[in-house]
Amino acid sequence: MPPSAFPAPPAPPPPEAVTPLIRALAVLRALTAAGGRAAVSDLARATGLARATADRVLSTLAALGHVRAEGRDAVLAPGLLELGNAYLAATGLPDRLGPLADRLADTLDESVSLAVPDGDGVRFVHQATRRRAMSLAFRIGDLLPAERGAPGALFAGDWGPAEWRRWRARRAADPVDAGFPAVPARGAGDAAPAGARRIAADFTARVAAARAAGWSPDDQLIEPGLIAVALPVRDPAGGTVCAVSVVSHTSRHTAAALPDAVLARLRDTVAAMEAALAGPPSAEDPAARHQAAWWRAAKRQLGPGFVESVARGLAVLTAFGAGRAALTLSAVAEATGLPRATARRALITLEHLGYTAADDGRFRLTPQVLELGFAPLSGLTLPALARPHLAALAERVGDSASLAVLAADGDAAGPAVQYLVGVPAGRIMSVTISPGSRAPAQATAPGRVLLAAQPTAERAATGPAGLPALLDRVRADGHALVDDELEAGLRSLAVPVHDRTGRAVAAVGVATHAAGRPPAATRAAVLPALRATAAAVEAELRVAGRFLRIPVP
Repeated sequence: MPPSAFPAPPAPPPPEAVTPLIRALAVLRALTAAGGRAAVSDLARATGLARATADRVLSTLAALGHVRAEGRDAVLAPGLLELGNAYLAATGLPDRLGPLADRLADTLDESVSLAVPDGDGVRFVHQATRRRAMSLAFRIGDLLPAERGAPGALFAGDWGPAEWRRWRARRAADPVDAGFPAVPARGAGDAAPAGARRIAADFTARVAAARAAGWSPDDQLIEPGLIAVALPVRDPAGGTVCAVSVVSHTSRHTAAALPDAVLARLRDTVAAMEAALAGPPSAEDPAARHQAAWWRAAKRQLGPGFVESVARGLAVLTAFGAGRAALTLSAVAEATGLPRATARRALITLEHLGYTAADDGRFRLTPQVLELGFAPLSGLTLPALARPHLAALAERVGDSASLAVLAADGDAAGPAVQYLVGVPAGRIMSVTISPGSRAPAQATAPGRVLLAAQPTAERAATGPAGLPALLDRVRADGHALVDDELEAGLRSLAVPVHDRTGRAVAAVGVATHAAGRPPAATRAAVLPALRATAAAVEAELRVAGRFLRIPVP
């Protein structure tokens, strides 16, 4: 990873800091910098931890659902998104302003983003992108240098001497932006003194111009061809809370013409956003509350491999959320079920590392929380999320496991089911399920549970006589078992997978040979594991789908 990507804290940790928590956060940052996957030995070297210490940290993070092991590698898991979700929910920006940004993107047919200031950088918190060959590729959580883009000039207008000193120090230490993997590195000439002076002069001038005009342009500052216009969004007290940008390409507009094309609608959207921020606060999210009993149970299960202070410290981050943007120490202790002294030490540690900030005895999360894996996990898809759970299911039951959806387009024979993931059983003769393959929905267990989840009128219009009644029974049972219909000797059993709205978006299934045991025995042996797998996929889908759009083919 670039040496400046995650600089060391400017001062030694205070005596009250929780050392295991510092180590765990270092591991998460290193794993994020590696793109979400790294060998455990590489993580130990990157963090300076002993291998045994790194193993204990990773075991704890795995128990929390934040990472998982794949062979010799550690991989970021969807459960880690709950940390970034806590920050995003606490700000209320995606919930309140995201729909307005989406509407603007639809109106202009251009990508629209929301960004917040993060030190001397800019971090994205919402994206509404267009489906084009050339479209915005930034992810929620990505960090850009303030001088590389339109929002940074708006935020820098509020900087004082300390912020400008920090910016100049960062520019001197990292003149080519190697510490910002979300943007292309600058040319080598920009590292020379003349290049550095030019960048500083250009940025200072752009900040002054943005302050005078009230908006800021981006003429290919990030990379060639990418242009943008940004306006600040202010809270009722007049403070800048974020910037909204319309992003386009020089193949669609020139940099000079883009403001004329978008500024009027952009200003209308900003006015609507500021009105939304002036409304009543978001309702409290009860899901943010944690109980210490779970950590004690995990510690009993894992023994010395579980570091309880890491679990407690990370739970402090998730105490924040919708309706809980600023909390006192007592409120944090109450929300997490932790002793006040334990919560205080965790907050001291998190504040030292920059993940929380305190003002008048109340603590808030900072945008830096999003550096903990949010950007790499922003590209998560349903097949990628489900695959490790299907592999565990196939190993547990000894039969092939799959994930399927209803195909968007059926054929003359009726609706079809499309398989997204297939994991074969580890035996000599097993059912082969190829990703992308299709089958008639009514003849397969995954197809039937998905047809059964449709509205009553659509179920009644599906397939031959007798099928609607069969689908009603599948819906009531919550699963489907199909014998010998798609292929002689083939038995399949499936249950639905629901998204955070309760909609059945996919089905998890197991396929086996019917000759091995009677249907009742298959249900008894497989259905509990199948339901547990679907529940695990749904739990991660709820976390991942809170602020991300998880593509479902």
